[in-house]
Amino acid sequence: MSDDFRILFVADVVGHPGRDAVKAILPGLKKELQPNLTIVNGENAAGGFGLTAKIAAELKGSGADVITTGNHVFAQKEFVPELPQLERVLRPANYPPAAPGQGSCVVEAGGRQALVMNLMGRVFMDSLDDPFRAADAILAANPGIDIVFCDMHAEATSEKTAMGWYLDGRASAVVGTHTHIPTADARVLPKGTAYVTDVGMVGPRDSCIGMDKDVVLQRFLTGVPNRFVVASGPVTFNSVLVTISGSTGRATSIQRVDREHV
Repeated sequence: MSDDFRILFVADVVGHPGRDAVKAILPGLKKELQPNLTIVNGENAAGGFGLTAKIAAELKGSGADVITTGNHVFAQKEFVPELPQLERVLRPANYPPAAPGQGSCVVEAGGRQALVMNLMGRVFMDSLDDPFRAADAILAANPGIDIVFCDMHAEATSEKTAMGWYLDGRASAVVGTHTHIPTADARVLPKGTAYVTDVGMVGPRDSCIGMDKDVVLQRFLTGVPNRFVVASGPVTFNSVLVTISGSTGRATSIQRVDREHV
């Protein structure tokens, strides 16, 4: 019997097109790759901004075991009172303590325990508490769990890279989200932490990070604020598969898994 523990992480799901792609692709992908745990970032799943309990249930119905989020977690007002009632739906752990919801959870999967944490960067983003100290606190509160996965939702590549190095040897994987642009630096760091700066998105391919390109262009060309609209057309599906040694909690590989949904 293999000692491997496999985590499939699906990048930021953007609006209805992204949800449709998850529904169409994820069940078959799970059959193909046989992950022990599937994590989906759903912070843009509601019309491109935020999440709702109904959409969280939809993502779980498509195969998500845990849903992570980011800076748009509270964009849908109805979600603020809904979030505390939802299991395995996370908001960044470094929100102030009074914020609803939780920033980490422990999942029983594949005969093992896995700790999933959700953090958010502070460079070019909302000013939250220190994500590095938040990571330390979560690890200290969950001793003895070897398999640790971190979704680091941040704008600056430097901040995401820094978190990868900070948790190298202490987390099984640190994956970056938020920019919706996949990066080519997936690797296992020297002490055994799988890392990638940004996984990408599940959203319309012919767009500006999932949004209608013409609407975005008008904002750049005129400087006049306008309402972003989720684009249409073929959807790119970005994800990574992390293979971890179940006995040590250290990653042995991280590979991109990219698909397209028409």
